[in-house]
Amino acid sequence: MTYDFDRVIDRRRTESAKWRKYGPDVLPLWVADMDFPSPEPVVRALIARVGHGVFGYGYNIDAISPLHELVAARLQALHGWRVAPEAVVLLPGVIPGFNVACRALAAPGDGILLQLPLYPPILRVPGNVGLVLNAAPLARGTGGRYEVDGDAFEAAIGDRTRVFLLCNPHNPTGRVFTGDELARMAKACLARDVAIVADEIHGDLVYAGHRHVPIASLDPEIADRTVTLLAPSKTYNLAGLKCAVGVIPNAALRARFTAARVDMVQ
Repeated sequence: MTYDFDRVIDRRRTESAKWRKYGPDVLPLWVADMDFPSPEPVVRALIARVGHGVFGYGYNIDAISPLHELVAARLQALHGWRVAPEAVVLLPGVIPGFNVACRALAAPGDGILLQLPLYPPILRVPGNVGLVLNAAPLARGTGGRYEVDGDAFEAAIGDRTRVFLLCNPHNPTGRVFTGDELARMAKACLARDVAIVADEIHGDLVYAGHRHVPIASLDPEIADRTVTLLAPSKTYNLAGLKCAVGVIPNAALRARFTAARVDMVQ
């Protein structure tokens, strides 16, 4: 299928948050919202659903569906990461996902490990959930490249640190962490019984010569302590559809996550 990326679509007066924020003489580049049309197969599927004309309650989101199976198959195809369809949890977004995960994995007053600088909604999590920020700033290396300071990362883990909220690929620095970097961080977390919540929403948007590695794909022991959050919104420009998934192989961890979202996130 061929796509025309030169076609200009006027999104003004379409209730677009991106284009409503500033005046008509400003090009709004403040949010991850592309002005390309969404993929044609997605548009066709939506038209078919709307054409049915009835919008009642859907199926039980915790029941295994073709979507659960598709996500599992895609992870296997892209990353060689084999997960069972039942490990997939449907969500309305990655931001609700990491807030729910932190509520499930930590109690008020516990610590949350974050790598600064960081995407603002992640920075709001400590306040949302009542957690204490344990900061592990990224180091500015040669040529301005941000690197993981392994020693600082390990030192930032305190006695009450319960969760590490990883953003990989990292927003805003753009770093795609290497397998070695991820392995060292995961090893430090496992040694101190710190669960990992991985926001990997930009994982499909990686330059040639680099490869996104889901941290949970490194080792079953790491996967057992990890909630991975994914969404098609950045890759396919579908943010307005409010769809995302969590991948939680550990059944006990998944049950805690599911309990934390009851009557809040469905």
